[in-house]
Amino acid sequence: MNLIPVETRAPAEVRAPRMGALARLPVFLALEGKRVLVAGGPPAAAWKVELLLAAGANVDVYAGEPSPELLAVIEEAQRGSATLHRREWRDADCIGAAIAVGAFEDDAQATRFAGSARAAGVSVNVIDKPKFCDFNFGAIVNRSPLVIGISTDGAAPVFAQAIRAKLEAMIPRGFAQWVEAARRWRDSVKVSGLSFNGRRRFWQLLTNDAVRRPDHEPDDADLSRLLDVARAEGATVERGSVTLVGAGPGDAELLTLRAVRALQSADIILFDDLVSSEVLDFARREAKKMLVGKTGHGPSCKQSDINALTVELARNGKRVVRLKGGDPMIFGRAGEEIEACRKAGIAVEVVPGITAAQGAASRLGVSLTQRHHARRVQYVTGHAGDGELPHDLDWRSLADPSVTTVVYMPVKTLDALVTTAIEHGLDPATPAVAVSRATRADQASISAPVSLLAARVEVAELPGPVLVMVGKVFSAVEERSATNAHSPGADAQVN
Repeated sequence: MNLIPVETRAPAEVRAPRMGALARLPVFLALEGKRVLVAGGPPAAAWKVELLLAAGANVDVYAGEPSPELLAVIEEAQRGSATLHRREWRDADCIGAAIAVGAFEDDAQATRFAGSARAAGVSVNVIDKPKFCDFNFGAIVNRSPLVIGISTDGAAPVFAQAIRAKLEAMIPRGFAQWVEAARRWRDSVKVSGLSFNGRRRFWQLLTNDAVRRPDHEPDDADLSRLLDVARAEGATVERGSVTLVGAGPGDAELLTLRAVRALQSADIILFDDLVSSEVLDFARREAKKMLVGKTGHGPSCKQSDINALTVELARNGKRVVRLKGGDPMIFGRAGEEIEACRKAGIAVEVVPGITAAQGAASRLGVSLTQRHHARRVQYVTGHAGDGELPHDLDWRSLADPSVTTVVYMPVKTLDALVTTAIEHGLDPATPAVAVSRATRADQASISAPVSLLAARVEVAELPGPVLVMVGKVFSAVEERSATNAHSPGADAQVN
């Protein structure tokens, strides 16, 4: 048997892209006890005064004719202070203000107000007039001390409000008390005797607790418990850790919450070629990202080098995320990496991901275990370590008419695999489908009887990664493909 030479490559750091252009720089102002100027008395000014009071500001409101809404906000102030001056604002009123907010009907008034504020060195906002604004307020999700601001630079306030509504539904109100507890406990953690890595581990444990029990009100018993856990991990924390994370088949929205938390707490991310850039966008920006991927019959990092690098980084106290396409436990060589970590005494855990097969089946709308068509599902690899068709495949199992077979890494050996399976009894008319870049925006698929699939895949030159699935459950896909090669809004199909 001739071995196919494989070009090796070394793990290489991949620089994160620079921050894209920002219409506005998001900042959070500390206004407690500071003087803020608000000019004008319409209802629109009332909401801004309410926000400023909620931040603890001392608000001077200048309005000759304040609206009932504004009067009610001033009267009901529970934080900060509000003083109503029943007159129009003057240039001298801007002096000493932290910020200035104006509510005016016409541009002439807005121009004069903005100019006066800037002359006094004060940043200005004119309500609903973006061209006069040095800053804007945006939509707010309030879980104070956790506060989220959303801005569209004044282009689409309704859109910002829609996003705020979604975040309100997603973020438990109980997070506020967890963040408040973190503020109370910060000094205690600093003097706890924990090392830097131990303290960071404490905050990770607190975050995990908050996610699991968002409605629990944390108390001193929780502080003691979390400190004890962080201390108990001791040397394990100092050695660092490794987390194998499944990135899913490509669509970043298929990441699990646990995968996102791992990416956002990582020091270093070792990722494969199959991981999409959209998934990497979820990583902590400060995390170092290193490509350690393998490509079919192309440049590949040696598995032994990946194992050694992973262990070395963890021994240096780093939190390492090994990010793999699909699920790390399905043809991801996870076993070898787990064994290497355990032999080195490195803490290792696995965060499963959506498999490529699950993602492809979901987009095709096919149940892999559809009743009357499939009693089981089997995953097989299309090539062995030498790049050739594996010699130890169970051909009788592949020929079973009541099984759904998913073939990973199939392209180079697909013709030989199908030919041999047919020789062992696989019906040449069995429906089959090849899916390229499953779940991604450019997903494409080819459906055909299994005996014809290899030739059609070769002609189509589908970009990787490609997955082949065989079984009666795909008969509906073949029928749809025959009647409608490319439906509007559907994945690209090649017949």
